[in-house]
Amino acid sequence: MLLGSGELGKEFVIAVKRLGHHVIAVDSYNDAPAQQVADGREVIDMLDGLALDAIVARHQPDLIVPEIEAIRTERFYDYEKEGIQVVPSARAANFTMNRKAIRDLAAKELGLRTANYRYAASLEELHAAVGEVGIPCVVKPLMSSSGKGQSTVKSEADIEKAWSYSQSGKRGDIAEVIVEAFVQFHTEITLLTVTQKNGVTLFCPPIGHRQERGDYQESWQPCMISDAHLKEAEEIAEKVTRSLTGAGIWGVEFFLADEGIYFSELSPRPHDTGMVTLAGTQNLSEFELHARAVLGLPIPEIILLKAGASAVVLADRAGTNPYYTGVEDALGEPGSDIRIFGKPATRPYRRMAVTLASDQLGSDVDALKAKAIANAAKVKVLNTEL
Repeated sequence: MLLGSGELGKEFVIAVKRLGHHVIAVDSYNDAPAQQVADGREVIDMLDGLALDAIVARHQPDLIVPEIEAIRTERFYDYEKEGIQVVPSARAANFTMNRKAIRDLAAKELGLRTANYRYAASLEELHAAVGEVGIPCVVKPLMSSSGKGQSTVKSEADIEKAWSYSQSGKRGDIAEVIVEAFVQFHTEITLLTVTQKNGVTLFCPPIGHRQERGDYQESWQPCMISDAHLKEAEEIAEKVTRSLTGAGIWGVEFFLADEGIYFSELSPRPHDTGMVTLAGTQNLSEFELHARAVLGLPIPEIILLKAGASAVVLADRAGTNPYYTGVEDALGEPGSDIRIFGKPATRPYRRMAVTLASDQLGSDVDALKAKAIANAAKVKVLNTEL
């Protein structure tokens, strides 16, 4: 049972279906991307614990795979007691679905280097937290994804706007936010980390990415970083995932600054920046790795096969029944590809597709990034109904 059925869930469903499994895809709206390729679907509010209990009882899944944050994850402990495998684990899902839990684990329990941070549960507390952390700083809801509700405070005048935006963009019913000091970093990476039921922890070659509005715009693989930084990132990723327990793929995000590595965030599932692996950069995409890991199938090795880049295609309006123009142009050059997610409705800045560019190992990654961006600009998302 997949809880959350967006574009990442869609690729995961395809991967597990290829391995012969039956999938029920759950989301808060009908015809979500993963539901279009699953065997069955449910439409519920996953923050309604009783509704969640009801569909679990109805379908009796062997595995529950969360894809989003807005879930009554405390129910997962009971499901595990009933013998259902929660991916990666009930502990991991509960810690990582809330930025407060994972940040306190990283900074206080594991002693990792993170940005200076405070919490705030009201506008008044936010003013105080910004005063302690300093300006500029970043404000994020404790529960959100894809940059929703996240903003940068650059002056005192931004604080009230940041609070309002955090409340409109949060997922779930938790009003509290985390306030982070702005880290002067030169590179931001995702280290896809694979924990196995019966095997060592594996790491994908690092993925670089760029964000706007708290959401990724482009990603590329490999991202060239020093051997020392890579070793430090791998050690941190292994330490955090070991503490959280369970098998699956994790998107572990880091800032690379002159003074070293900063742990940023962690997702216990395929990561949006990892969609670059759909360009065939690795022998197994992040979704195939996740499928093998959660099913307890062997992953002998992860091999970098090509250089690649991805760029997002965003909607610029609200509407339904989207259609796409420019796809032919976007696929016109060798090494170009696209994934259209199949979302039934649009809104400004909603991610609707991703373009992919790849070439042989050793190719100019900046050139591939530019190609992916140029191809994404050729694709327009229009609507038959506005």
